[in-house]
Amino acid sequence: MLDSVVVDESERILFLTMAAALVSSSRQVGRLTSAARRLYSDAYPKITTHYTIHPRDKDPRWKDISMERVAEETDILIIGGGPAGMAAAIKARQIAEEKGAEVRVTLLEKAAEIGGHILSGACVDPIALNELIPDWKEKGAPMNTPVTSDKFGLLTKSGRIPLPAFRGLPNYNHGNYVVRLGHLVKWLGEQAEAAGAEVWPGCAAADLIYRDDGSLKGVATGDVGIAKDGSPKDMFERGMEFHSKITIFTEGCHGHLTKMVSSKYNLRENSEPQSYGIGLKELWEVKPENHKPGLVEHTVGWPLDKNTYGGSFIYHLKVPEGEPPLVAVGFVVGLDYSNPYLSPFREFQRFKTHPYVRPMFEGGSRIAYGARALVEGGWQCVPRVAFPGGALAGDSAGFLNVPRIKGTHNAMKSGMLAAEAAMDLIISGEATHDKGVTPTQYVDKLNESYVYKELKQVRNCRPSFHTSLGLYGGIAYSGFSTIVRGKEPWTFSHGGADHARLKPAKESQPIEYPKPDGVVTFDLLSSVALTGTNHEADQPAHLTLKDDTIPVKRNLAEFDGPEARFCPAGVYEYVPMESGDGQRLQINAQNCIHCKTCDIKDPSQNINWVVPEGGGGPAYNGM
Repeated sequence: MLDSVVVDESERILFLTMAAALVSSSRQVGRLTSAARRLYSDAYPKITTHYTIHPRDKDPRWKDISMERVAEETDILIIGGGPAGMAAAIKARQIAEEKGAEVRVTLLEKAAEIGGHILSGACVDPIALNELIPDWKEKGAPMNTPVTSDKFGLLTKSGRIPLPAFRGLPNYNHGNYVVRLGHLVKWLGEQAEAAGAEVWPGCAAADLIYRDDGSLKGVATGDVGIAKDGSPKDMFERGMEFHSKITIFTEGCHGHLTKMVSSKYNLRENSEPQSYGIGLKELWEVKPENHKPGLVEHTVGWPLDKNTYGGSFIYHLKVPEGEPPLVAVGFVVGLDYSNPYLSPFREFQRFKTHPYVRPMFEGGSRIAYGARALVEGGWQCVPRVAFPGGALAGDSAGFLNVPRIKGTHNAMKSGMLAAEAAMDLIISGEATHDKGVTPTQYVDKLNESYVYKELKQVRNCRPSFHTSLGLYGGIAYSGFSTIVRGKEPWTFSHGGADHARLKPAKESQPIEYPKPDGVVTFDLLSSVALTGTNHEADQPAHLTLKDDTIPVKRNLAEFDGPEARFCPAGVYEYVPMESGDGQRLQINAQNCIHCKTCDIKDPSQNINWVVPEGGGGPAYNGM
């Protein structure tokens, strides 16, 4: 009996010892797990809180929030208030008046004011405007600077070599007009409203809506009143739905909804990936002796190397008597560049230090700055432009003529053709709210238009710069292609997507840029201040990351953080960790000027640009 008691007591002690060890081990594992979580959280902190990445139906904070939307019905819905969108709205209403048809045309624009997000050179061919509004001069269109002189040159490090610019060449601009495109678009908006179109500024289209048959039914505007952490504020309001018979997307380059609709209907299955550039621009008040109204000047070469596509423009604007002389200067860099250390913004600033260029701006005053991505792919990269319930027009489809450095006329013409096709379907009764139809007539009209003929003729110019001869081979081939008017029986490929061309940092040479002097060259943040950009601070960042770990794990590790250099607004910034160990990505979403470069050039394709609350973004004045 005593032995039994001793054994039982021994077992009890052994059991308690083992239990204590297990508890201790469990606590240690718990501590290690917590430490690991802290380490992961510190190394890869949560950045993205947007509902497109973190669905609200799985978030308990949204459990009792009503997600019902108010719906509006319209006949033709146009997304984006640039040249293409405004031309589509005006043309649709002109046809409605001619036919005596009751057709509602609604245009949504995310900028707070029409023209507020528009940025371009711009030297405009008036061919489409002449057709759309023949009496535009009498109606006061802000097209006051006809081109009087053309210059084209190749810059070396210290000199300039003149290149030809005569009739028959793409860079011949006589007959065109230097404009502040934002002002022209604002005027077009006034004409659209006068024609009977409904124009809704500050209204950001955020989501697509489909019919049961899979066709596009319309769009939903963005919700407002969402906090930065993704939770609903007390003043949360659901966006509106706009249902249409035909929706025309004219969002410009790399639009948020255009990406979605292209994916939905596989619009790019028979086209190459789009190729892009980034255009940076400043407006300067210059000394009177440096001002030559009507002069249009372009350069290629320095400061870019021969294998990096790009160039500059300097346009002299005519101004009313008594106003300071005005010059628009800009710089374009092809986003197929390979060196991750290249900064388009700093290349632009360095360009202005050239001995041929700097005297133009010395003694002057910079009054505006901005940047925007642009489509450069041309013929090879045009997607299928019609789909069930809608169409793409303007830069949403990629109708920029790169050798001419012009896209406004093609954007307007494509918008007009899309409106014609949409009106045919609506007036005939074929397009209804219940049934989505594909506006195939639009494709036929484009095929017969100067838009497609222009693009086909110059299709080989831009990709000809991809050889080992770079700039020099591209100029030589483009001259040949111009002589034969694009009738060569072959079509060059762009060779893949722009983001895939970026080389790892270890294979690239860092670039040393001169410090800004505050006279002709400037730092990034003082430049961004001139854009007037502003966003509601307490909202989820609209620069979303599919994976918050990728910026540090891949982009920083392999490419040395190119986001901090290719963004022209200081949105992306690698900052030291609070622990002092390593870096993390910080997104300054309020700086964003809606250029879309990050979505295009991110080597990991991890950034998805979506629309912020309506009215946010830059506030350009005639850029």
